Amino acid sequence: MSETRQPGQRAQSVYKALRRAIIEQALKPGMKLPEDSIGEQLGVSRTLVREAFGRLAVEGLVELKPNRGASVAYPTLEEARDVFDVRRGLERMVAETLAGNLTAAQAAELEAHVALEEKAHGRDGPESIRLAGEFHIRLAQMTGNALLLRYVQEVSSRCSLILAIYGRPHSSECAVSEHRQLIEALRAGDAARAAHLMDHHLQAVVTRALLTPRGERDIREVLAPYALSEGLTQP
Repeated sequence: MSETRQPGQRAQSVYKALRRAIIEQALKPGMKLPEDSIGEQLGVSRTLVREAFGRLAVEGLVELKPNRGASVAYPTLEEARDVFDVRRGLERMVAETLAGNLTAAQAAELEAHVALEEKAHGRDGPESIRLAGEFHIRLAQMTGNALLLRYVQEVSSRCSLILAIYGRPHSSECAVSEHRQLIEALRAGDAARAAHLMDHHLQAVVTRALLTPRGERDIREVLAPYALSEGLTQP
């Protein structure tokens, strides 16, 4: 770990490493998250690990229970349906806000992101889920509405976890084509069509999910590549 990295930067890196490990299913739903092992693997204090847990708990990715510590969240099917219902309402607002206001630079950024999704198609299910979620967060960022971004980020993260639990190897090809259609509607300034496409897209994501929970590795082994990617440990 770099000695010049500030505590705030380290805390952000710990949060990002854990968040990605959860969404990419390396840390399985329900898995216990011991502070000491995680801190040792990531090369940080337990205080920074607890700080990351707090942020992840707000996003619904981690559960914190008194005297029982932290674990990866495991939402029920009923909770999953509720989360997607809330997400549909929020993201209709995102689509309506952006329609006709998308700049050329923003459209190019979204197209570049969809190209990454296309590359991940058929190669890595967890990566496809993560990239799909990030597409929606980018849209929310582009609205310039900080409160809307916060809520979309929270529900999108939880939806990614839900898909990791209940989703079949989902059709990223469908998601990519739906994302492209959405970009075109936003470019055209058609708010009604953009909102309809967003709603249809999120309904399709739910439809493509199955009710088949997935089947534990040592937590240090799981987190090793994520620690390295965030510059928390040396190779």
